[in-house]
Amino acid sequence: MEKIKWLVINYNLPTEPSRPRVAVWRKLKKLGAVNIQKSMWIIPNNDENYIALQKISEEVEANKGETLLMDSMFLDNKHQERVISIFNGMRDEEYGELIDECEKYLKELEKEISIEKFTFAELEEEEEELQKLISWYIKIESRNNFQASKGEKAKGMIKEIQESFENYSDLVYENTEKDHMR
Repeated sequence: MEKIKWLVINYNLPTEPSRPRVAVWRKLKKLGAVNIQKSMWIIPNNDENYIALQKISEEVEANKGETLLMDSMFLDNKHQERVISIFNGMRDEEYGELIDECEKYLKELEKEISIEKFTFAELEEEEEELQKLISWYIKIESRNNFQASKGEKAKGMIKEIQESFENYSDLVYENTEKDHMR
């Protein structure tokens, strides 16, 4: 297995106020970093991640905290594999939630079709939800550094909800046109 270069950030913040701790935690999660020890987070080393961790480090220090930002490599492949497994577990959890929401979305479209709710307002609402799901997928995908197992299923679900939305959109158009012809 190829050795991967990692960025590691370790930080301490005062317990009060809690807002800076929560903000740092959210930024690290959004970046796709994983927590491997109490306040030690790891992420693959690239320019984008380095810049983001530098900003987080500055934020911690601006809030009376301390940080250590390190460039690292695992000496033993089993440790690297364990961390990659943690990354994939996190992404699979995110993909799993997305897949569940996509399935709910498909059921929602099926319901609207079955009750023949073919209004433009409903179409706009469904399109907005579709865009949220696609945006969510893109965010998860940007953090999927190691091809988590549920990534392909999520990609397929996104394609399926897009096709279902297009089908619903066609039905709304057809039914709206019929109403105008009467």
